[in-house]
Amino acid sequence: MMIVMRTNATQREIKNVIDRVQTYGAQAHLSSGEERTVIGVVGDVRAMPRDEFIRMDGVDRVIPISRPYKLTSREFHPWNTEVRLDGVVFGGPQVVVIAGPCSVEDRAQLLETAHAVREAGAHALRGGAFKPRTSPYTFQGLGEEGLELLAEARAETGLAVVTEAMSPEQVPLVARYADMIQIGARNMQNYALLNAVGASQHPALLKRGLSATVEELLMAAEYILSHGNNNVVLCERGIRTFETATRNTTDINAIPVLKSLTHLPVILDPSHSTGHWEYVEAIARAGIAAGADGLIVEVHAHPEEALSDGGQSLKPERFAALVRQVAAIADAVGRSLAPAKAAVSG
Repeated sequence: MMIVMRTNATQREIKNVIDRVQTYGAQAHLSSGEERTVIGVVGDVRAMPRDEFIRMDGVDRVIPISRPYKLTSREFHPWNTEVRLDGVVFGGPQVVVIAGPCSVEDRAQLLETAHAVREAGAHALRGGAFKPRTSPYTFQGLGEEGLELLAEARAETGLAVVTEAMSPEQVPLVARYADMIQIGARNMQNYALLNAVGASQHPALLKRGLSATVEELLMAAEYILSHGNNNVVLCERGIRTFETATRNTTDINAIPVLKSLTHLPVILDPSHSTGHWEYVEAIARAGIAAGADGLIVEVHAHPEEALSDGGQSLKPERFAALVRQVAAIADAVGRSLAPAKAAVSG
């Protein structure tokens, strides 16, 4: 349930309500807006008498939350959450673009691509150091060496780094190098990993599973938020359907649906959702028009030589064109593209 405090509620009154919630063995999650404070109650609320809380000083009303996800819902947190990443804001009025190669392959490949996407207008750098692959015989990533190269690319370009952790044990290591931890589609319901990322308090990018419903995605996010980590960005990356013309089916519907159900930022991955570089620009435009807060795009300076996902990776010049198109679409729907990252001096 959700306890809405009065606009003039004092800090002592808020604390008294939180303390009372905890006496029932439930968790109290504080959400403070410009006008009032909301206390989300998570746990077995059946034994908690609503009338008792309504009578407490400073309480305006008590509202039951009908959805299975509580902290993730707009019922609990009606205003948009903004996730900040080294000067970049997800969920605000400006659109953000993350770009880079599917995998970190070597130093030259990563640095060439990182400089190219920064010059084209990217705000953060993606690249996989640990790669969950369908086949055990394909390239699995460089591991910690890849993380070190990502940190070097960040130092050279000023771009924040987004990269994936695949297990709870990897979270501290990835958090040491990355600005945002990605939870990939295949790990969306890896609950031990979700709990570890939540406990880390590190910003997280949570991708929708290959066959996951919108509700399942939001329930996965709930695991992270239950640890008090609200720095979560959701990613629609296409789902598995009967259609084989593209790698996945882009669920454009999911963007406005998610924006209506949750306060968390929502971005689109047009690369994985199509699997073909030829379609990436069109789907990117559609995603921004539908209300996405940003994009994550695969870019490779030499996709014909890529060790993974070369067929869906844009060359830098195509990515630069995509950024220009996204800026135009954002402007048309009353938003704007976030300012480009300044070049690192020295």
